Amino acid sequence: MSLPSQSVALLQAARDLVKSLPADAVLLLTETSLDWGEVRRMLAGCRLFVAAENPALTRSLRDDPDWTVIDLDPEPLPTQERMNTALLKAVSDELLPPGSHVVAIYNGIATLDDAPEPVDSLSVIHLGEHLERMTSQDLRILGDAAPLDVLRAVVDLATEIGREGREGLPIGTILVVGDTRKVLSLSHFQNFNPFRGYSRAERDVRKKDVREQIKEIAKLDGALLIGRDGIAEAACLHLGAHGANMRKGFGSRHTAAAGISKQTSAVAFAVSQSSGSVRVFKGGEEVLHIEPLARPHVWQPFRLETQEIEDKDKDEDEIIDENSDEVS
Repeated sequence: MSLPSQSVALLQAARDLVKSLPADAVLLLTETSLDWGEVRRMLAGCRLFVAAENPALTRSLRDDPDWTVIDLDPEPLPTQERMNTALLKAVSDELLPPGSHVVAIYNGIATLDDAPEPVDSLSVIHLGEHLERMTSQDLRILGDAAPLDVLRAVVDLATEIGREGREGLPIGTILVVGDTRKVLSLSHFQNFNPFRGYSRAERDVRKKDVREQIKEIAKLDGALLIGRDGIAEAACLHLGAHGANMRKGFGSRHTAAAGISKQTSAVAFAVSQSSGSVRVFKGGEEVLHIEPLARPHVWQPFRLETQEIEDKDKDEDEIIDENSDEVS
């Protein structure tokens, strides 16, 4: 199987860019079959990543030491979002450092043709500017509240809730991870526990379909509690822990999240209903702040913010306190 002339030209350009920039890797994003041996020959000397939704497409490359395969979930996403997801996974799994330069080759032009070009576009991506993603090193800031894969899943869930809401409506909530026994001892149920009676597999937040169901539950009043093993244990919780010294501008939701993280070894994620931002608390202190921008899962390390941002959060929480006496 020979490569189309356009693909050959792009591969040659990618190889030259890797040498001249220099770049750290080449990412090939495609959903059509290629002559992988010829691609490897043309990109000899380059670190090679391939991302595809169809696992059959990259099956032959999984045991090939020259290739790093990144699996994408089979979702109908635009090419740019699929590329972002692939790069995020590479950084999160420590396959690439956050400041890497990557040459990406992909099919970026929509077509109705039954046989589109395998690749038709090329981009040079500077990850330090393009992505601000929480890496495994950042996740370790959260200590041993839960394994990294569980924390990643909860982070994805929190940012999705903040960015998307549910059925067009914004959602504010708290996700508490770890130290379940002590958290429960300091809290009480505001309503029935919607997780009761379901098997562990049906409550595992590392599964995408489970996270989708939890988004529905997040519309209910109260916090959600997730064990360090990734199993959702409770919802509709009124968090009774207090004692965190919150800076000016925060209301009841963030105070409750900070309080429970101070009195237990759990980590708490507070999702703002108005802005969709996610603030992560550990030991009673905010350790991370995540802004849910249009591209998926864009992360920012915790930093001091302007009074304007603080005033916006204060106004939001005052509205919540006036209309509801919930704490989560």
